[in-house]
Amino acid sequence: MRIVWTHHSEERQREWEKRLDITREQVENVLRKPEQIAAGYRGTLVAQSRCANGLLRVPFVELGEERKILTVYWTSKFSKYWEVKDDANSL
Repeated sequence: MRIVWTHHSEERQREWEKRLDITREQVENVLRKPEQIAAGYRGTLVAQSRCANGLLRVPFVELGEERKILTVYWTSKFSKYWEVKDDANSL
């Protein structure tokens, strides 16, 4: 899979690196192997994984073999975004 960074996503990653030491490599790892992929706004997807006592979220669009990163952000509102799957009720 090829990862494409937008100018905006690169700027946001640099801001988060200053604040929480979130590296470009960490962002790409979340995109390659997320703990979850959630539905985003208007057909986008959001790769997300736990990070620094919160959640690192990477909204993206999938274009064939590419994943284009739209933005990057960290949130402490884990329960707001984490999708809990209730396996007992899925039977």
